[in-house]
Amino acid sequence: MKKFDYVIKDDLGIHARPAGLLVKEAGQFNSTIMIQKGDKTADAKRLFALMGLGVKNADSITVTVEGEDEETAFDTIKQFIEANL
Repeated sequence: MKKFDYVIKDDLGIHARPAGLLVKEAGQFNSTIMIQKGDKTADAKRLFALMGLGVKNADSITVTVEGEDEETAFDTIKQFIEANL
């Protein structure tokens, strides 16, 4: 299992467009990719679960990746989040 913390820099937080792109990125992998904000956790492959976290600008999230392709998934998702959120 690999994980990292990230503070959201996008002015709108995790809104529909980047959330949809994140779901698409996460869907490429067999690993489980979870995003946690506070006491809420969401599967990064499920759009409505991500939107339900209500992540805003300056919120801190923790991303956890676990599974058979976790190395590649971790690197890809980390780069995506840093570039888009």
